[in-house]
Amino acid sequence: MSALQSYQRQFTRHIRDPLHVSRPKGVNARRMGVYTEIVFNNLAEVVTACFPVCRSILGVRLWNRLLRRFFIEHQCTSPLFRQIPEEFLRWLETTQEHETIKEKPPAFLYSLAHYEWIEMALAFSDAVAGEHDAESAPGELLVRCPVLAPALALLCYPYAVHRINKRHQPEHPDDQPTHIVVFRRADDIVKFIVLNPVSARLLALLTTGELSGEQALRQIAAEMQHPKPQVVIAGGLEIMEGLRAEGVIIGVLAVTNKGEKNA
Repeated sequence: MSALQSYQRQFTRHIRDPLHVSRPKGVNARRMGVYTEIVFNNLAEVVTACFPVCRSILGVRLWNRLLRRFFIEHQCTSPLFRQIPEEFLRWLETTQEHETIKEKPPAFLYSLAHYEWIEMALAFSDAVAGEHDAESAPGELLVRCPVLAPALALLCYPYAVHRINKRHQPEHPDDQPTHIVVFRRADDIVKFIVLNPVSARLLALLTTGELSGEQALRQIAAEMQHPKPQVVIAGGLEIMEGLRAEGVIIGVLAVTNKGEKNA
């Protein structure tokens, strides 16, 4: 390692962990302190903007301690500032189970952080509907394949993350998981909808793009061992029409002049 490389390494290590790593020799302490503070504050600002509820629950002191540990321990794989929150989320997922600091963050923290992050992830997603990927075709949700919004995530959490706040902090996972669909509408607004298990299963089947609405609902009826599949189909059609009105379903798979599905 050259002298310059050694200096750079000491410089960056001190920026990450100024309490335990000495600054390079010959560097003015006050100037180094200003630089160290600016770099950390920039990182904290970017991350905190994405996780306001997490920050409010932990409080300033514990939140900053968590951010400092992230800054010290994690090697980011992207130079883009807007991807730093995703890097923080990835670090949190692998770290929280082995948390050893005195004030251990709550067990729900990763689930809540993911719930907060997904809004930004879908807002910046490059996913767009193809020009001929879907047709409006009202009334054909059963006989043709419904098409979902291109920027969409179907999520399942062990906590009711949409209800967690400073006053409501669950100590244990819920008896039943919480299903949520998050999607970006045509007007670029990101929206969240809490689903029941049947609606979540229906959307999971429709994400393949290979089943008509009726095929998906008949599969659900079989899984439920429901004695009257037509009841499930009728209720499922109502669910799909509601999802279409919200913008989760944007149409049905287009067909070519020969009647074939358009990929």
